[in-house]
Amino acid sequence: MADRPRRSRLRRTLLAALVTFAVAVPVSGAARPAVVPAPAPTVPERLRDASPAALEERYAVSRRDIRAAERAAEGHGDLRRAGSLRAMAAPGRQFLAFDGRDGGRSTEVFGELSTARRIAVLVPGAGVGLDAYWRLRRDARALHRELGEGAAVVAWLGYRTPATVSPAALTTGRADEAAPGLRALVDGLRAVRPAARISLLCHSYGSVICARSAPGTSADALVLYGSPGVGARDAASLRTGARVWAGRSGGDWIARVPHVRVPVPFVATVGFGTDPVADRFGAEVFDAGDGGHSDYLLPGSRSLTNLARIAAGAEPLGASRD
Repeated sequence: MADRPRRSRLRRTLLAALVTFAVAVPVSGAARPAVVPAPAPTVPERLRDASPAALEERYAVSRRDIRAAERAAEGHGDLRRAGSLRAMAAPGRQFLAFDGRDGGRSTEVFGELSTARRIAVLVPGAGVGLDAYWRLRRDARALHRELGEGAAVVAWLGYRTPATVSPAALTTGRADEAAPGLRALVDGLRAVRPAARISLLCHSYGSVICARSAPGTSADALVLYGSPGVGARDAASLRTGARVWAGRSGGDWIARVPHVRVPVPFVATVGFGTDPVADRFGAEVFDAGDGGHSDYLLPGSRSLTNLARIAAGAEPLGASRD
């Protein structure tokens, strides 16, 4: 009975947050520029060949798509977006896919995919888009360096990420839209690199997407870190053969998010349920150190070490239950 008042307080807190976000976000977003236009991509949608020659051709086509989007952004007067795209189109960058429309989507490879024995797919959370893409690139490069030779990291910005403070960040709507694209990417990677170990490394809201794509996935590991919950009661509910890991750093504010799911009439179900690092969720919990919410892939951190070890198929250091 003692849990009822506590759950009631959590529900009220979550509902108050929803109301605040629903009011604040449209007001703060009113001054934002219109959506930046971009041409449709020309790169083939599905990855079918990971030979060096085929990948080089795909990277070249994506580079042309990025440059076309850069020109459109300049014509629209959005110099910030144009600058981000100019950096993305630099020689040596390896994009499997790019689409500048509707906020932008991209899939970038770090390392040699054609020979990779270990492939880590990074799935980012809220607040990461083309204008803040440098953050995802920084994390992907750090992970690739930690994994070392024989590994490739795929940075997947394959969905319209919600703003960190927004109603969309409190529901599974964006994750439901994104999950088929993530499933298709993993299936494509498995088809072209059938012997490789594939791991999904899913940060914050990205963990909700990974959970939605988990049933029947061909990934070997599903790693949920800095997660607000994934919209599932427990790991068994994910219906996946992948090994499920969860971690949260000691300085991560996400620990204060209420782990409840509240149906809001005429809106959606708000919240993501069970804490993935809780015993009752049933994931294997790894030591994620003491960093903040955005620090999981910082060079030298315990969290980066353990994320790389899991992606490589090794046991993490100091694994324990929360």
